[in-house]
Amino acid sequence: MVAAVLLAALALGPYSADSSGNPGAPSYSADSIANSAASIAGFYAPNTFISIYGQNLSTVTRQLTDVSGGVLPPSLGGVLVLVNNSPANLWYVSPTLVNVLIPSYLIAGPATVQVVSDGYAGPPVTIQLNATAPAIFPLDANTVLATFLDGTTVTGSTPAHAGEWVVLWAGGLGPTSPAAIPNQVETFAAPLASPIQILLNGTAVEPSRIGYAGAAPGYAGLFQINLLLPDDTPSNPEIRIATADQISPAQRFLPVQ
Repeated sequence: MVAAVLLAALALGPYSADSSGNPGAPSYSADSIANSAASIAGFYAPNTFISIYGQNLSTVTRQLTDVSGGVLPPSLGGVLVLVNNSPANLWYVSPTLVNVLIPSYLIAGPATVQVVSDGYAGPPVTIQLNATAPAIFPLDANTVLATFLDGTTVTGSTPAHAGEWVVLWAGGLGPTSPAAIPNQVETFAAPLASPIQILLNGTAVEPSRIGYAGAAPGYAGLFQINLLLPDDTPSNPEIRIATADQISPAQRFLPVQ
C-alpha cells in the first residue's frame, strides 16, 4: 500500500562526481524512467515520484523508514539522484530500481536526471516535466489504490458502494496552497491550487462530491482525494483524474458493487 513515507525534495547545490565511464557506474536511459504512479514513461511533473530502472544503481537495497523530525534526507544507501544538478529525495534504492521524488520547486520544462552511487555517476539524461502528471497509485495492474474512511483498502472482495465515501491516493496533481515545503513531510492538509475533475466511465463527477483534494498530511509527494461516490455509480467504473491539460491513464478501475 502506498501509505508509507513518500518524499519531498530539496536543492542542496551542485554535486561533483566521477563520470569517467567506470564499468561499475550506474547505467540507465531516459527511456528507462517511468512515472511511479502511472507506470508509464514520459509523464512527469514537479512533486511527482519517478522510477528509474537500470543496472548498478546501488550497491544495497534500502527503503526510507525513518524521517527524523519530518525532515527528509538528500541521500539513501550511498545513492544520490541529481535533478538539475541538485539532490532530490529518495524513497527506495536497489541495484536495478531507484524511486525518487521530482522536486516541488521546479516548473514545467526540460530537467536533467543523474544517478550517483558511491561516488560514481551515471549519464545525465533529460526528461520533460509537465505542470501536472495526474495518476492514482495502483493496487494492481488494473485497480487503483483507494481506501475507506477507516483506512481499510477497497478491493474486489471488499468493494465500495454507490453513495459511499472513498479516499483515492494519487501523485502529480500539481501545486497546493500553501505550497509544499522542500525537504519536509507535509504536516497539515493543503488543498490543490487548481481544481481537478474525477471521471467515472468518462463522466465527470459533480465537484461538490469532492470533499478534499490536496496534500496527504504525514507524507511527501502523496495526494489524497476524498470522494463521495454518486448514487448512480456503475459497477467497477474506470476512474481518471483530469487537470487543466493532463489526464491520468485509462483502463484503471475502482472496485464498486
